[in-house]
Amino acid sequence: MKKFVDIAVIGGGPAGLAAALEAWRAQPELNILIIERDHEPGGILQQCIHNGFGLHFFGEELTGPEYAGRFIAEVKKTSIEIMTDTMVLELNNERKILAVSAENGLIEIEAKAVVLAMGCRERTRGALNIPGSRPAGVYTAGCAQRLVNMEGYMPGKKVVILGSGDIGLIMARRMTWEGAKVEVVAELMPFSSGLNRNIVQCLVDNNIPLKFNHTVVRVDGRERVEAVTIAEVDPATKRPIPGTEETYECDTLLLSVGLIPENELTNGAGVEMDRITSGAVVDETRQTSIPGVFACGNVLHVHDLVDNVSNEAKLAGLSAAQYVAGGEKKVEKYHSVNATNGVRYAVPQRISADASGKLDVYFRVGNAYRPAKLVVRCGEEVLATRRKAIMTPGEMEKITLDADKITGDITLEMEA
Repeated sequence: MKKFVDIAVIGGGPAGLAAALEAWRAQPELNILIIERDHEPGGILQQCIHNGFGLHFFGEELTGPEYAGRFIAEVKKTSIEIMTDTMVLELNNERKILAVSAENGLIEIEAKAVVLAMGCRERTRGALNIPGSRPAGVYTAGCAQRLVNMEGYMPGKKVVILGSGDIGLIMARRMTWEGAKVEVVAELMPFSSGLNRNIVQCLVDNNIPLKFNHTVVRVDGRERVEAVTIAEVDPATKRPIPGTEETYECDTLLLSVGLIPENELTNGAGVEMDRITSGAVVDETRQTSIPGVFACGNVLHVHDLVDNVSNEAKLAGLSAAQYVAGGEKKVEKYHSVNATNGVRYAVPQRISADASGKLDVYFRVGNAYRPAKLVVRCGEEVLATRRKAIMTPGEMEKITLDADKITGDITLEMEA
């Protein structure tokens, strides 16, 4: 089977839906295809039944399925085609896609523009090298969330959680509300990688202990997890400190130890990658190093709020539509966006010299800063500053720049 489309969006989660919808709104005559590997569009939001979504984008509080449902309903009113149960196997640098599905078999898709919106995946136990036996009962937090919220299964009754990412925090509350006992949440770093509101609402409100500078050093059990041992780590070396071990009897270990952009297709196409974000290097339109290929959402860099995913995806979708309508425009020069002195990364990583108007730069800091001051410089000139009472690695930040004032490479740095 062969298909020819104007825009192919790989991924039908919040990023893919928003990108396709914005592209259609810009150019309703375009032939737009969303390719989704799951049975239904919506992505990870299908299993996020808690509220807190949409406060910025819709101005009201929604659950994950409600948030996704709004975009799905809008997409169904358009000519956008959604191909579900379809797995993309390959993308090349000429925007040709190879996919497979039970219904259509092998599918070759040629697109004038491609939007990458594949989302991210969780780090597993294999990535952590946790010592001990290999019993049942070790899950990623997202896997447990799907089991409880969508499949109707309880993974266990006595739980230890490693990592304080947002999914882990939310699952600590969810498991507690379903009758399980969450013994402890252990976090390797001296700060949480999740949102502060989730620490308060999920842990503090449910009397669940959170131990910073701790990690799991052993898992016991033959057929099923029987106990988990955690220990304090040296803040400098992150190595366990002998004599600080604590053992918790439990039947389940949940891992919430970071997310990785799902970038096998991006790498396979030869897109230039950012070693810090593990996503593509993009310009202010979210175009990658391959003309006509755009990236957005968690496949580009891991977001904390789905509202930010939707806004970024709208930009990528609009840019893809403009690319199809206007053809490739060669950019003579780019200015680089450099993250230094406490700023871990910044997106976009480059800005075209002919960019104009206001543009948003998203960034994360590498440590907790109280108080925090971000300075953006172009050479010796200060373009913008941002002050906050606190900035932490768990929360993505944004600063708006005037592109007309950018005359060279810019730097983002924390200042005392």
